[in-house]
Amino acid sequence: MSRRRIGFWYRLAAVICKPPLLVLFKRDWQGMEHIPADGGFITAVNHNSYLDPLSYAHYQYNTGRVPRFLAKAGLFKSGFVGLMMRGTGQIPVYRETTDAATAFRAAVSAIEKGECVAFYPEGTLTRDPELWPMQGKTGAARVALLTKAPVIPVAQWGANDAMPPYAKEKKLRLLPRKTLRVQAGPPVDLSAFHDQEPTAEVLRAATEVIMAAITEQLAVVRGEPAPAEPYDWRKAIARDRRAAREAAKTAQGAAAAQAPAERAAAREPAVGPQQARSTQQAQEDESK
Repeated sequence: MSRRRIGFWYRLAAVICKPPLLVLFKRDWQGMEHIPADGGFITAVNHNSYLDPLSYAHYQYNTGRVPRFLAKAGLFKSGFVGLMMRGTGQIPVYRETTDAATAFRAAVSAIEKGECVAFYPEGTLTRDPELWPMQGKTGAARVALLTKAPVIPVAQWGANDAMPPYAKEKKLRLLPRKTLRVQAGPPVDLSAFHDQEPTAEVLRAATEVIMAAITEQLAVVRGEPAPAEPYDWRKAIARDRRAAREAAKTAQGAAAAQAPAERAAAREPAVGPQQARSTQQAQEDESK
């Protein structure tokens, strides 16, 4: 089988989701010619809004190559969401497993059957303050090197205007009408890694190439230069923790320096009104 057919459940999802997307948003879609017509492949997509999976899925659906997302296994368990996830053939990821190759076994199988598997390499919404792609995880690179399937970088922008990440209130900001921009680029060249043992270093290097390709496409979509280096979330957390510890030490030092003066002041006897009048009278007698 060279490609996955659009089945009943995917068409049902399209019937439910496409009309509001068409009414509420404008679209600017570029690069569909880079989506392979046949054969298995990977799309690597940036993530900057809770809404952007719908934006990307709409784009990908219209290419005729429906994506299979990797999603948390808990979403598949019950309810309408679980029914749709199972029916549309999405791929559960069991995060408790320690074997990454086993965790992505279904993804490898889908690609070998000629399907499209969509990865969000960052693993979560970007923490970059300017919403550029941050450092990615190695799952997409691992599957790509196992299957040697094409990796298509996809950049998207605009869903974050309608639903900003980490906003205090997760409300849609529909007015003025937002434009959902999605752009696919040419396949990422990973041929330099195909004959290498997939060590942690090799997977990290391949992931950096994939993330650089996504960022390059996003720079075109946004019309501005990308940062020289991707945002490193772990380093940022470590830096913030160090700053918090240093601030705490400074505050403790200031409190320790102030404490002796406060204790000395506390030991001084209080001067009551009667004592104050006696002191004033003595001063007046001395002046006579």
